[in-house]
Amino acid sequence: MAVARSLRDTSAIPIVMLTGVRDEADRVMGLELGADDYVTKPFSPRELLARIRTVLRRTKSAALGHARQKEIRAYRFAEFELNLRTRRLKRGDGTAIGLTNGEFNLLAALLAAPQRILTRDQILESSRVYDNEVYDRSIDVQVLRLRRKIELDPSRPRFIVTERGVGYTFNSPVEVVY
Repeated sequence: MAVARSLRDTSAIPIVMLTGVRDEADRVMGLELGADDYVTKPFSPRELLARIRTVLRRTKSAALGHARQKEIRAYRFAEFELNLRTRRLKRGDGTAIGLTNGEFNLLAALLAAPQRILTRDQILESSRVYDNEVYDRSIDVQVLRLRRKIELDPSRPRFIVTERGVGYTFNSPVEVVY
């Protein structure tokens, strides 16, 4: 877990965890720390190869999207600025707000499509969190954590608004900084 966290903090290299630990909490933690997939023993070589190909395909597609966004330096909304290069969120007074990798990816995905409803699947795809339906509800957990960090009253959000039965909307004007 520490290696995955360290790698994810410094690199976008794809990470597939291979382990004998089958506990759901460990799988969720591994994925939230930045693993792109989590495979438990026993597994067949064909399954492992298919999972690796899927992760590579997904990261290649995401890399193309990121290449298009390389010219975007940051997003500004309300009193916040999310710097895509340094992966930092700051308030207008310069105070840094710590974000996990998942929270950063989620916020960047929402800011890239302001005032548009995004389904959980769209968020999973654009934030490169993970693409396994079993974990699509983890988006809800990430949203809750992110709301606690950026909303004045997380129980009545003004930025990340739930669209019941559909997904989420980032409900604030967003300025793109080049």
